[in-house]
Amino acid sequence: MLKLAFPMILAAAAGISLVVQQALNANLRAALKSAAWSGFMSYFIGVICMAALALLLQDPVPSAATAARIPWFAWSGGLFGAIFIGLGIFLVPQLGAATFFALLIAGQMLGSIAFDHFGLLGVPVHPISAVRVAGAVLLVGGVILIRM
Repeated sequence: MLKLAFPMILAAAAGISLVVQQALNANLRAALKSAAWSGFMSYFIGVICMAALALLLQDPVPSAATAARIPWFAWSGGLFGAIFIGLGIFLVPQLGAATFFALLIAGQMLGSIAFDHFGLLGVPVHPISAVRVAGAVLLVGGVILIRM
């Protein structure tokens, strides 16, 4: 367990960073009076940061041949990121950060159980079990308690 302590702390920090990101994006939306431009700026700054990281790590630019071998759907991750950012920009001010993220995590767990069970998009198969369903039910219960 001690071996996993640092990665677990980093994962929790990543979760906190999502709350910070959505709060900042909601504030930017109010200031700019535009959800679209707020989301654009979020991604624009993100692209700059990822380019800087690639340069810092000296990662080679993938070849056109490599890019051509990648299935079309593998390129759509940014679309789902944009959906997350866009919905967060609209919903955090309406629902509050705690409710938004509780529902987000509940949705992630339910989706993850399905992806695991069926091995969707190359995820290793982990069959559904009563314990996993109970965990998802407890998460949904947590959403209800947070919203009260």
